[in-house]
Amino acid sequence: MRQINALQALRDWSTPGRRADLVAAAWLEGETRVAVLAEAARTTRHTIYADLKSRGITPADRPKGTPMTAITIDGLTGAHSDTEGTTILEMVRAYAAKNGTDGIGDFESNLVRLSYALGAYNLIAAAQAAEQSARRDRDRALHLVELQWEALSTATAWHAAHHAYVVAVDAARTAIATWSAAARAAVDAGWFPVSQAEEVYRERILTAGHPPVERYDLDVDTETTRLRDALDQVHEHRARLASQTLTAAPTGAAR
Repeated sequence: MRQINALQALRDWSTPGRRADLVAAAWLEGETRVAVLAEAARTTRHTIYADLKSRGITPADRPKGTPMTAITIDGLTGAHSDTEGTTILEMVRAYAAKNGTDGIGDFESNLVRLSYALGAYNLIAAAQAAEQSARRDRDRALHLVELQWEALSTATAWHAAHHAYVVAVDAARTAIATWSAAARAAVDAGWFPVSQAEEVYRERILTAGHPPVERYDLDVDTETTRLRDALDQVHEHRARLASQTLTAAPTGAAR
């Protein structure tokens, strides 16, 4: 059955229009950089534009990326600041002026819980957004290593192409290190520290349409080591192959 499934997956990949479907799916999930899509699909930007248009997507209409900013609900952000405390105090006073003291304790407690949950959410969301961005850059860098290595097979200026490959390997190492730091920060950000804060997150933050966050269960050190070792082992093997190519090349060849 596994062999049958593998063959079916291969047939599915070669179905006409399948690449366009996958390109459109990646676009709709938020990857709107045409260069990145072209690298991932091992094709040209022109082809990516054509694939997108064939699926009713106009590349010029892509949303502009914006950095992660703290969300606000009822004027609160969860920041540990005098401003946040003043906002809560003013809202409590406004409530008292309108309703008297009946229920004022619950009203104030709900505001404090909301502020607490927002503070945790904004910390977690920012850390996870940074990790996901670094992960995308890491995966792209590792993919570029493969593209540069493949390019060596047909390169006319072999030394220049090999240098581009070596630079890509170095950039991938940097991207892994950058991701590792971001991933540690995301893990350290943790989760909502108390169940009440998590309840507020589900009842107020998610229902307001803000993106969900997730529990991070990631062994960053193990994953970082695995990625670095895999990259280095493959690179060392390829370096031996490249040295044989240079040794066998006639004088003046492979330039």
